[in-house]
Amino acid sequence: MRTAPEPMIRRRDLFALAAALPSSGLWHGAVAAAPPLTRAIPSSGEAVPRVGLGSWITFNVGHDAAARAACVEVVRAFFADGGRIIDSSPMYGSSQPTIGHALTQLGHPGALFSAEKVWIGDAARGPAQMEASRGYWGVPSFDLMQVHNLLAWQQHLPRLFEMKAAGRLRYVGITTSDGRRHAEIETVMRTQPIDFVQFSYNLLDRQVEQRLLPLAQERGIAVIVNRPFREGALLDALARHPLPGWAAEVDCSVWAQVALKFIISHPAVTCAIPATSQVAHVRQNMAAARAPMPDAALRARMARDVAAL
Repeated sequence: MRTAPEPMIRRRDLFALAAALPSSGLWHGAVAAAPPLTRAIPSSGEAVPRVGLGSWITFNVGHDAAARAACVEVVRAFFADGGRIIDSSPMYGSSQPTIGHALTQLGHPGALFSAEKVWIGDAARGPAQMEASRGYWGVPSFDLMQVHNLLAWQQHLPRLFEMKAAGRLRYVGITTSDGRRHAEIETVMRTQPIDFVQFSYNLLDRQVEQRLLPLAQERGIAVIVNRPFREGALLDALARHPLPGWAAEVDCSVWAQVALKFIISHPAVTCAIPATSQVAHVRQNMAAARAPMPDAALRARMARDVAAL
């Protein structure tokens, strides 16, 4: 048996329903009726959906009214399909005010789990940067604050731990991306009481399987995965090939769902944060957070087959 025993309405049945009721509006409701699978944050036990929403590049739209409106619809669809974690950074251009605009338009959904970053070499300016970020989002406080790309982490982390103790944050984390600085990430994971770590992991970039993912399980640290699609390059390459037969075993209709299910089925991964500017894609991504999930044997086959393409 290649799939874990997680009951669900199978997606092919939902597609049949969609075809039968193309204009009824029941299709989206049928999908939303099956909530996304969750993982517990080890430090608290709080459950969060296994797929979140990134904002790198896709939400950096400036003051373009049409593009901002499209982002509102992406966020609307994300929450409608059971999403919670939205991740951003001061590094991401206008992504923060774009998120804030969307949240305002949607009445600040209570399900939001806000994941932000501090990204500044002069740690004394960290509080001002975090306050500016909070103002852009329009939230009373952030759920998670992460030191972005380990920049001045030795100075930022003590302040973040103080903020958490004072109730001004709920969780503290660190981030890296694109396979960089894994040795330093490991040092922080071993020596600091962080709640979250964020790094890159996907079907082709699997170095974290050796040390960081096992260490996260050992230390009880939640894992957010960035670059699940290699910023789209992975999906562009996979699009030249038909879906393998085993994709149907885990109800994947597109390569993006294969890529996401590979990631979020790893027992150490809490959440993956694909970024998108299209409603159809956010719905496909959220569908990947529903059962069934690949077991260890199928995950190994997925990785082998994709590496061989």
